[in-house]
Amino acid sequence: MFKSGFITVLGRSNVGKSTFLNYIMGEKLSIISNKPQTTRNKIKMIYTTENMQCIFLDTPGIQKPKNKLGEYMLKVSKDSLNDADIVTYIVDNSTIIGENEEYILNFLKNIKTPIILVINKIDLLTEANLEKIIALYEKYNIFKKIIAVSAVNGQNIDEYFDAVYELLPEGPMYYDEDEITDQPIKKIVSEIIREKTLVYLNEEIPHGINVVVDSLKHRTEKNIYDIYATIIVEKKSHKGMVIGKNGKMIKKIGTDARIDIENFLESKINLKLWVKIDPDWRNVNSRLSEYGYK
Repeated sequence: MFKSGFITVLGRSNVGKSTFLNYIMGEKLSIISNKPQTTRNKIKMIYTTENMQCIFLDTPGIQKPKNKLGEYMLKVSKDSLNDADIVTYIVDNSTIIGENEEYILNFLKNIKTPIILVINKIDLLTEANLEKIIALYEKYNIFKKIIAVSAVNGQNIDEYFDAVYELLPEGPMYYDEDEITDQPIKKIVSEIIREKTLVYLNEEIPHGINVVVDSLKHRTEKNIYDIYATIIVEKKSHKGMVIGKNGKMIKKIGTDARIDIENFLESKINLKLWVKIDPDWRNVNSRLSEYGYK
């Protein structure tokens, strides 16, 4: 019997949500950072086998918004729950439930969609601590399945998919079997560049950063992509930090981004980066819409 459906993936920052999805897909489609709200838009990742098709919805997560961009991100997450056949909630090896975790759990109590709890990072857990974490979440009585995995080495990922198949409805193949995402190449490239700003820049700067790919052209005769992108910041001081002394920071961002983009495109690239100031863009509706947050 062929089954298919939409699976919303939730989890606070640093629990390994993006690592989990990238492992499943075998591609780097979701950017990885330990900073909150790394994901801003809903990203569809399509995983197809001979007996099922899972459309994973990687979401910004659920937390109290601080600006209009945050409000948009919260709406995206809530809307994706309405579309879901299954919710996968990912937690890590922490043996306590924090304030943000509590906020999400209270939200999940009110949905009727079946929820799979995935406890990630079991490669770092003792058996005793794993049992403690399971007991901690079982008391909420909202999970259809609880599965412990390692997104680093793939431990128990098969068990996770067994649970998914059991809970998915019978359905059609929504996407061709060779499709892996609904994201345009430009969007994936811009997210890879933004990931590098999250890695290298101070805590307060990356949340005010957006990346726009202005041009992406493929020179087929040489199999080289020419990519021109703009890194958008909110303050003049942030522009200086992104560029860095003698241009060292933007060079570092570009060098690291180039490696991941070449791996994704399976091609050499010529990457040029610029930095532009757009004051308080996260609170301007027209700018949010222009940058694709709509």
